[in-house]
Amino acid sequence: MALAIEIAGIQKRFALRHTRSLKETVLWLLKGRKGDLSKTFAALNDVSLTVEEGETVALLGFNGSGKSTLLKHISGVMLPDTGTVRTRGRVAGLIEVGAGFHPDLSGRDNVFLNGAILGMSEKDIHRQFDSIVDFAEIGEFIDTEVRFYSSGMYLRLAFSVAVHTDPNVFLIDEILAVGDEPFQRKCISKIKELAEAGKTLVVVSHDLELIGQICRRGVVLEKGRIVHDAPVAEAIAHIRGQ
Repeated sequence: MALAIEIAGIQKRFALRHTRSLKETVLWLLKGRKGDLSKTFAALNDVSLTVEEGETVALLGFNGSGKSTLLKHISGVMLPDTGTVRTRGRVAGLIEVGAGFHPDLSGRDNVFLNGAILGMSEKDIHRQFDSIVDFAEIGEFIDTEVRFYSSGMYLRLAFSVAVHTDPNVFLIDEILAVGDEPFQRKCISKIKELAEAGKTLVVVSHDLELIGQICRRGVVLEKGRIVHDAPVAEAIAHIRGQ
């Protein structure tokens, strides 16, 4: 089967800058301390991973393990310092609530803006518009500026746009925790539909029960490295220390 995602030896480092007062900074320099006032840490360290078309994969790990950073590299939001990331087909999903939305534009305008960012043509957006609004359940607010939306309204509209792009690869980062329970169930049902349709799914979530329902494979990260890659039940057991 063809590969939907191919990641080879990627590394990503971030600076940890320590806030100091002017007095502390002057004393630091007078004492002859060298270098800048920051350290770096490896968010991802030589990560390689392949995902076949149609696979449903969970990225698992404790806070700071590198899950979300890896997902952002797959989405193209971040670029690695070294290594390569390749994806096949249209990639869409939810990395952050309201990402790609402009607060001064209405929900209607943001549907067209976000849809275009995710690769939809204007014709496709017009064709799918009513369905997007119906799924999001915000019809009466669609012409309101999104700055006045609650986080749940952001989620519903962002998720609706993303699933209507008909993506080949769908990415989700802990985002379903924001919505209310009825909409979470609706989203989960839609995600299962995507999986059954042969779409590739990569999910980050601390909800291990949900992961067990949606995904078949689990990849466990620890301190920026992949430490376990197995069927999802085994990966969940690894996380739980069983």
